[in-house]
Amino acid sequence: EGRETRLRVVLRVRPLTCTETRRGDQQVVHSLGDGAVHVSAARHDATFGFSAVFDAGASQEAVFEGSGMRQLVELAIDGFSCTVFAFGQTGSGETYTLMGPLAQSEAQPASPALLGLMQRSFTCLLEQSRSRGSDLALSASYLEIYNEQVRDLLSPGPPCALPLRWSKTRGFYVENQLSVEFESLEAIVSLLLQGSQRRRTSAHALNRHSSRSHALLTIHVRSRAVSAHPAPGQGWGAQGSARGACPSKQGTLCFVDLAGSERVKETGSSGELSVEANSINRSLLALGHCISLLAKPRGKRTHIPYRDSKLTRLLARSLGGSGITLMVACISPSSRCLSETLSTLHYASRARRVTTRP
Repeated sequence: EGRETRLRVVLRVRPLTCTETRRGDQQVVHSLGDGAVHVSAARHDATFGFSAVFDAGASQEAVFEGSGMRQLVELAIDGFSCTVFAFGQTGSGETYTLMGPLAQSEAQPASPALLGLMQRSFTCLLEQSRSRGSDLALSASYLEIYNEQVRDLLSPGPPCALPLRWSKTRGFYVENQLSVEFESLEAIVSLLLQGSQRRRTSAHALNRHSSRSHALLTIHVRSRAVSAHPAPGQGWGAQGSARGACPSKQGTLCFVDLAGSERVKETGSSGELSVEANSINRSLLALGHCISLLAKPRGKRTHIPYRDSKLTRLLARSLGGSGITLMVACISPSSRCLSETLSTLHYASRARRVTTRP
């Protein structure tokens, strides 16, 4: 607590798709083990290091256990502000890593082996809550940033824009955002699927289910203050009095599914799709700019322009403030995606130098 903590950055390399294989694309990304990955292609030969690298054969469970996600859940219960976000080129597997198959619904749930970081974290959170015997109050809020509008994905009726405010005590926050309490795994998974189905998606040349918005699902974890009484035959020793005076703690676990970066020439987007792509890319550019400045030593940092986009405002606490953050960079190994893959790898490498003070 209060010590400088680096962002934890892990990399996931998705398999080549059937289309890429038929087209004759070459695999240009190779895992070297020990958190290193090598990119080898014409005029490009580079090695990058991360906290962990998951290659095409890695299971969803391996990503959950190897990324440090379980520890992040425990820290949220302990009262810390925790964030995990997935990013990469459109179609590189960010949403799959967080949620699992896109076709799942309450009527057709995904196979347990394919569930993503979100569902596995929910299970872990509820198991931890029960094993600790702690009296936790859990609630969830879910929003998307679409064309620079913040919209609630859990409120009934068509999504409408909500104002983004700032205060000295809370920092940036969304006004009138709905927060729904839950007590079971079924209830929170239902909220996740309901909200995800309302999120804006479209098809283009690189992705049949391209996310057209950034989505943030936040789990609020509040441990109610414990007023314990001594067990029969026990007096109020040091342990009893400490437990009786235990203050309530409030932690958060925020999952951020960033819309993939896009090159309009590659996706074939036009009209509304093109407007959406430009909005996505502008906000990702603002995020990249903030990360570049935050990666500098604290004494050499200039003003961090969080106000440049709605996305950076909402992630300000996670990136440069008092939070604990895990970043999952997702890339394609295809030679055709080399430019975007290198961009993601450089972006993720810069993020490894960012520190916060939880």
